[in-house]
Amino acid sequence: MKLIVISGLSGAGKSVALNVLEDLGYHCVDNLPLGLLEAFASELASAQPAPERVAAVIDARNLSVAFDRFPDIKAAIETRGVDCDVVFLEADDNAITKRFSETRRKHPLTAADVSLLEAIRRERTLLEPVRDLAETCIDTSHTLYHELRELIQERVVRRPPDTMSVQFVSFGYKHGIPLDADFVFDVRSLPNPYWKSELRQLNGRDQKVVAFLDAQPAVKEMLQSLGAFLAQWIPAFEKGNRAYLTVAVGCTGGNHRSVYVVEQLAAQFRESRDRVLVRHRDMS
Repeated sequence: MKLIVISGLSGAGKSVALNVLEDLGYHCVDNLPLGLLEAFASELASAQPAPERVAAVIDARNLSVAFDRFPDIKAAIETRGVDCDVVFLEADDNAITKRFSETRRKHPLTAADVSLLEAIRRERTLLEPVRDLAETCIDTSHTLYHELRELIQERVVRRPPDTMSVQFVSFGYKHGIPLDADFVFDVRSLPNPYWKSELRQLNGRDQKVVAFLDAQPAVKEMLQSLGAFLAQWIPAFEKGNRAYLTVAVGCTGGNHRSVYVVEQLAAQFRESRDRVLVRHRDMS
């Protein structure tokens, strides 16, 4: 039996993830108390016939059990022969605050003496033991509804078993660093096509920008260094049974240098890996 535990911050999109899995035939349960998770998995595993695919949401709406017990609970579930994967959804403080303001819903940890921002940060701390064991982390700060649905399908449902996917993400520092990145590389030291008027409105996939950056010695040196570093350390993460490794590359706006470097690194690693994904978060 496959059990997907969905967790994460309030307002980060857990309901969207659960709806996607339900639409795809998963047996789904929302707001399952953490203290019942092991019994829930055991009951389903012993059912005749046992459901093949199950998803459950656990989060800060239920605080009856300390989340630092989650590693022991997950280990106990897996000893029963249940394949348990954790998907953790998060977003930055500004995105969560904006979503609660727009919907006018109450955060589960707010109180008369606890502001929304304080509640968000407290929740982030409470859920750290869950996030630390997540096979897949997804930052939804800049993700639209349909984009999140596609991410859940790509990163959770369609992922081949026992295979680690490597995702290269370009971003702009002025829009914030991706929260789900395992490695973050800063390429703002490279020559910037933005200052070429004929290149300003283009992006790092356009041939004129590619030609400009291809001609820069510093760019070649950066690509060589990053490629060698990742080639050395990606296998170490793979040995830890990770489902995903996210490599984020940032420049100022997320349109030129980071896009180019991500495309180049992805092309390099596709020569030796099957599951290489690319996302340009801030490219206009």
